[in-house]
Amino acid sequence: MSVSKVLVVDDVPVNVKLLADILAVKGYAVVTASSGPQALALLAAEKPDLVLLDVMMPGMSGYEVCAAIRADPAHAMLPVVLVTALDPGQERIKGLDAGADDFLTKPVSQAELLARVRSLLRIKHLYDQVQRQSAELAEWNRQLEERVAKGVRELENLGRLKRFFSPQLAELIVAGGADDPLKSHRREITVVFLDLRGFTAFTETAEPEEVMGVLAEYHAAMGRLILQYEGTLERFSGDGIMVFFNDPVPIADPSLRAVEMALAMQQEVAVLSAAWKKHGYDLTMGVGVAQGFATIGGIGFPGRIDYGAIGTVTNLAARLCGEAAGGEILMSRRVVGALDGRLNAEAAGELMLKGFQRPVPTFRLVFG
Repeated sequence: MSVSKVLVVDDVPVNVKLLADILAVKGYAVVTASSGPQALALLAAEKPDLVLLDVMMPGMSGYEVCAAIRADPAHAMLPVVLVTALDPGQERIKGLDAGADDFLTKPVSQAELLARVRSLLRIKHLYDQVQRQSAELAEWNRQLEERVAKGVRELENLGRLKRFFSPQLAELIVAGGADDPLKSHRREITVVFLDLRGFTAFTETAEPEEVMGVLAEYHAAMGRLILQYEGTLERFSGDGIMVFFNDPVPIADPSLRAVEMALAMQQEVAVLSAAWKKHGYDLTMGVGVAQGFATIGGIGFPGRIDYGAIGTVTNLAARLCGEAAGGEILMSRRVVGALDGRLNAEAAGELMLKGFQRPVPTFRLVFG
């Protein structure tokens, strides 16, 4: 706990020594001044906690010194005790007008002096504590406002980024960190490719507004499931959609997650297809799922960057999707191996796929 400091002001050295000795014995730090101007000069340098001020001094009286102290906002709460040998009744009025907090009559009683000093210092310390807490609270409020403002900016940035990237990637970009999530890297992923059967014929006969309405329903339903299963949307391309798992955030069982999402998508499209048929739209969906390594990162140019995956695995998923019938999910051997019997699959034969020199063993998910 810091030692309280008292400034003793009196033009008579004996009086100064008497008061200083009494206070020093009780553990107070004492600073002395022999005139009003000297006392005012010491206020800023010494920052006392209390002032004992003689009234009758040549040049500048104690009243004038007290008034000067109160005129400075920095010393508005500094306790000032006037010490006088004059009539207490008359001097008290003048002292109150000057801003004094208390009075002592000469000859000074040691007990009364210490009691008044303790009382005023206790009030001063409480005021200082409130001021410190107020300053701390103001600083906390400032920091909170900065954090809220930063959070709002991050949410705004996140909202804009989510229009172009998956939520996981958008959050990584906003959070920052040592690794750039858009930097090219290699990772094993599971890719899901899907598109609508009968869509080309539909677009040739339907009005553009009808096509856009169907796509809006289709994209909304598929997008909801992509978010639910925490997939990374690589792109929308008309009725074609590519999603991959295990990047930018690694997840457990990416192939199981991918196939479960594909199954939920087929169930959702079955409901949509029934509604579309009432309008004369014969649309179903095929899905291909493959697992393998790909190079992943930002693709594009300044002002427009997509997050994409490049590799044989993406081509394989697209080719399997192209071979899948409406309502069917075709999978590669590696996907079936990763499922490890947790979902039913049956062999669909070896297919000659464009871009692959050898027949590709293919498996079909068995529903129900």
